[in-house]
Amino acid sequence: MRYLNLGRSGLQVSRLCLGCMSFGDAANGGSPWVLDETASRPFLKQALDAGINFFDTANAYSAGASEEIVGRALLEYARRDDVVIATKVFFDAQPGPNRVGLSRKSILREVDASLRRLGTDYIDLYQIHRWDDRTPLEETLETLHDLVRAGKVRYLGASTMYAWQFAKALYTADRHGWTRFVSMQNHYNLLYREEEREMMGLCRAEGIGIIPWSPLARGRLGRPWQESSLRMDTDQIAKGLYLGGEDADRAIVDAVGRIAEARGVSRAQIALAWVLKNPLITAPIIGTTKPHHLGEALAAMDIVLTDDEIQALEQPYRARPMTGAR
Repeated sequence: MRYLNLGRSGLQVSRLCLGCMSFGDAANGGSPWVLDETASRPFLKQALDAGINFFDTANAYSAGASEEIVGRALLEYARRDDVVIATKVFFDAQPGPNRVGLSRKSILREVDASLRRLGTDYIDLYQIHRWDDRTPLEETLETLHDLVRAGKVRYLGASTMYAWQFAKALYTADRHGWTRFVSMQNHYNLLYREEEREMMGLCRAEGIGIIPWSPLARGRLGRPWQESSLRMDTDQIAKGLYLGGEDADRAIVDAVGRIAEARGVSRAQIALAWVLKNPLITAPIIGTTKPHHLGEALAAMDIVLTDDEIQALEQPYRARPMTGAR
């Protein structure tokens, strides 16, 4: 396993990050496709055995059950100092005022709840899951800075917003002398490349580590176009991520299939190899729900695509409306 610094920080993370959204409790706030604790633990152990030290979850995944599963497994299988635990704040499974967003009240409540569920006294990377228009940016950033000063959080990250919003957050933190973000968890794959327009360049200029989510486009890049899955059929968020552009998307999926067949590897390996070739990417966030998923992701790190293959994968792409920013 290769390890890279996350942006300009001194935090070293594995070249792959294990996304833990698929670990939870389908009967208690989780999606029908999530794995329970018994089914989840072998994937966490497999990741650790492969050298992965970077694990990403969120307070809202299965109403907190994901954090509980990850925390218990890592406590048993690894030393705390050897792993990098990332979680997120913004969404909340509970209804009512002050339950969603990035107010001081919400953040302080949620960080303590995440620490309790994870069974740890600090979070390595604490990320804002979305931008909050209802809370003054200064309130959010100062609260996050206070968490770092208090030792509850080591580094700060952001996720899924417009480049102008991220730029504003960075210069506001700098102006006040507050802790700045070191990473951006954005939506990026062969079917969604709008981040190349502004966000990627901003991250390069500011020394921000990029850890994209959904590098396989919710599995669309890992199967023939006409095939579906339980997650694709039931994940309402996924259904809204790739609206329009079906002709271009199908051409890209078909190109992935042709290259995979010619090389004798899986479609997922080709799609992930394309993400990994980008020098701006620190660690794609990969999900696993089947035994072969992690093995294919690890093998993708050794695939070097040719110029002709890259052109075949990229040429059909057509610009599409930005998604996932709200």
